[in-house]
Amino acid sequence: MRMKWIEMTVFTTEQGLDAVAARFDMLGIQQVVIEQGKESIEAFLKETAKYWDYADTDELVAGEEPCVKAYLADAGENMELVRAAEASFDELRKMDVGIDLGSLRFVVRMTDEEDWANNWKIYYKPLKIGERLLVRPSWESLSDAEGRTVLSLDPGMAFGTGSHHTTRMCLQYLEKTVKEGDMLLDLGCGSGILSIAGVLLGAKSALAVDIDPIAEKIAYENAEINGVLRDRYEVRIGDVLTDDALRAGLAAQQYEVITANIVASVIIALLPIVPPLLKEGGAFITSGIIRDRLNEVKEAILANGLTIESEDISEEWCAILARKVR
Repeated sequence: MRMKWIEMTVFTTEQGLDAVAARFDMLGIQQVVIEQGKESIEAFLKETAKYWDYADTDELVAGEEPCVKAYLADAGENMELVRAAEASFDELRKMDVGIDLGSLRFVVRMTDEEDWANNWKIYYKPLKIGERLLVRPSWESLSDAEGRTVLSLDPGMAFGTGSHHTTRMCLQYLEKTVKEGDMLLDLGCGSGILSIAGVLLGAKSALAVDIDPIAEKIAYENAEINGVLRDRYEVRIGDVLTDDALRAGLAAQQYEVITANIVASVIIALLPIVPPLLKEGGAFITSGIIRDRLNEVKEAILANGLTIESEDISEEWCAILARKVR
């Protein structure tokens, strides 16, 4: 029996993406994906139009609104959470938060697990990243990788293909940073793309953490596709910010590289935890930061004793490479 999902879409602005994602997180809804611009919205609506229960699709693509999509299992108790989310965004629409949040239109539709997992595949193609990596979908063959390290990936419902600016910038930093024998910690692993890439690039082992149980299954499957076995790769599920036992388990060792491709508000909350987990000289690679919050994240990095080595900006998204130095 295929599982049904509730998809909530909130249309906003480039500047408002982080605030909308944070709002969902505040409500306890962590399964989110960000889509940018008119082209991606048009493509998505074209593929899934038959599933829209109530929406003026002409209006939805009339502008160039980015959006945040959030997912809940279609269980009776979750409809109460959907209503709470709609009320929450109605409330946010009336607030002055200092940035343009756009329309904050809230649209709900039902979708099958298979639809969610497969509809986007036609847009996912092999992608060269940096100088050493090539990320390809697991269902495509490739006769010539041009000497690049190949990362085969099936993101499933955990999100993360390498095509988004934030993931791509993190991978570019990883290939310049990871050394043979490193231990890597990935906070918010999603599909496992960063942690698996780290192992393929030479890390001795990787520990991947995510709040979403779906991520465990998808990340392990992707690791297996790439020949990364469980003696070098482990996924743990839980909220690092609230789960003391999980945090204590992570602190059993220190890491040469820590990655966190999330959103600015969560990165800032995580930063007090990061330095004790890093070895001296270790690298902290982070992204998911909208341009308007870059300085805020940089201040938090410095306040927690790390040094900023580099930053990168792609359109409205930012990534930072920081280090723990004496």
